[in-house]
Amino acid sequence: MKHIFIAIFCIATTLTFAQHEHDNKHESNSDQWSANRPDGHAPISVMGDHTHHKGGLMFSYRYMTMDMRQLRQGTDDATTADAHSGYMVAPLDMVMNMHMLGAMYSPSDKITLMVMANYLENDMNLQMRNGNQFATNTSGLGDVSVNALYSIFNKNRKAMHAQIGVNIPTGSIEEKNVLPMSMGNEVQLPYPMQLGTGSFGANLGVTYLGQCDKFSWGHQLSGMININDNDQDYKFGNRYKFNNWIAAKAGKNLSVSVRLEGVLVDEIDGTSEFLNPMMVTTADITNSGGTFINSGFGLNYLITDGGLSGLRFATEISTPLYQDLNGIQLKQNYNLTFGLQYAIH
Repeated sequence: MKHIFIAIFCIATTLTFAQHEHDNKHESNSDQWSANRPDGHAPISVMGDHTHHKGGLMFSYRYMTMDMRQLRQGTDDATTADAHSGYMVAPLDMVMNMHMLGAMYSPSDKITLMVMANYLENDMNLQMRNGNQFATNTSGLGDVSVNALYSIFNKNRKAMHAQIGVNIPTGSIEEKNVLPMSMGNEVQLPYPMQLGTGSFGANLGVTYLGQCDKFSWGHQLSGMININDNDQDYKFGNRYKFNNWIAAKAGKNLSVSVRLEGVLVDEIDGTSEFLNPMMVTTADITNSGGTFINSGFGLNYLITDGGLSGLRFATEISTPLYQDLNGIQLKQNYNLTFGLQYAIH
């Protein structure tokens, strides 16, 4: 599947440059792609979707919630009994809430710098073989991401930029709770309940944007690659995304969008010595990673006049169309994102 993503990247990049050359030869319109319209940003769930002109500054806040429930093995639904056949404990559901703060600044027309930090809240309900249920929860700061976006071209209402950045492991990988079987002692929680990766990571991506009078569209191929094993001798699986969206203006200030996303997540590499993989499915690395196809519907509202000009309100809900999970895991139910973005030009 990874090779398919690479092939898509090569084809998309080739076609994009071919289209750019075609536009240069056959069109005299020198208008640039513009973010200063309600459909000028990607759906709020997409990061690093646009650049700014020299001196441009933007602050953002996002609230994201992910709901996961019911077990799945591969492409088939599974039951707690299926999980209990190999593990003492099975997860029932999990909710992850994230508060993300971001800032973008352009020291030149070619370079836009972007930094993002987040605060996570994880809650999971589980069931033991004897039927007893219990809950675990963690909260705290996650990893910090620092990126540079390089504008390749912006001409004839089309634009393309590349992204390179680093994921800084500021989030904890040592979160603990007292569990029913831990004799009153705090023990380390499994991988999905941790707040960070513990590893430095490379963020790589390329984004192509286009506009006409009534609507905009975009394609983005991105990857987050964990570079080193963390202090517990494992690293989370690399994550690759291919996003495609189209947004149409629904008036002076409002736009609506639809999005189709393919996601590939690799299995965790290595194991933590503090986890027993036979205790619960989430402590076994064979139950990590998978392939997803998600759909999204979003709204963007941009204030264009008055003292709050440049303030954007956005929301998007996404749901899975296809999930092929490694091992037995909770399946995704929906993702909901709300956001505020304020641009200063």
